[in-house]
Amino acid sequence: MAIQYVDVLYTAVATAENGRDGRVATDDGKLDVIVNPPIELGGTGAGTNPEQLFAAGYSACFQSALAVVARRAKADITGSRVTAKVGLGKAESGGFGLTVELDVAIPDLDRDTAAALVEQAHEVCPYSNATRGNIAVTLSVV
Repeated sequence: MAIQYVDVLYTAVATAENGRDGRVATDDGKLDVIVNPPIELGGTGAGTNPEQLFAAGYSACFQSALAVVARRAKADITGSRVTAKVGLGKAESGGFGLTVELDVAIPDLDRDTAAALVEQAHEVCPYSNATRGNIAVTLSVV
């Protein structure tokens, strides 16, 4: 897969201190959170974690991509929701890897139309484009 070059319109800047057991903040101060490993990984679970932040970003981005393709198709996605589930585990090759499940609910559309929009959104979403070919992403219309 070739590297995709983009004409950058915006750059987010965040700095982490002490990795998974510390703090992450953006340069504009709009996000400033304590991060801790979840209890399942031996942490305190007192703060958020990188997987939750990734799930939040991916779900919001995918929802926006869905809105773009729905607008093009003149489809009403009012009341739609995108839930991202990000899994962290040991990779076959050693080290760690991620998995993503995107559950998309579009209550006022038939399943086939909703599924087509979800597939199109997966082609438009920057997170989907960044992860394609790197991690397993499962799409579900719920």
